[in-house]
Amino acid sequence: MNYTYMLECSDGSLYTGWTSDLKKRFDCHSRGCGSKYTRSRLPLRLIYCEPHKDKKTAMQREYFIKHLTRSQKIDMIRGRA
Repeated sequence: MNYTYMLECSDGSLYTGWTSDLKKRFDCHSRGCGSKYTRSRLPLRLIYCEPHKDKKTAMQREYFIKHLTRSQKIDMIRGRA
């Protein structure tokens, strides 16, 4: 299983990514070794996750989400999109 996920950073910003192991990836982000962006914005909170059957679909969804506005992302998180 692959996942597209969104994290809320300590500064209130949102980070979107994809992974094949959500727990392992979140733990890595939380230790400061996940991505350059999240490294300086700890602590993090997992606020959204979508399962996908394959890597390609998860990556395409990540690309789509990254191009949404902040308000569109918040609506998606709240289930209004």
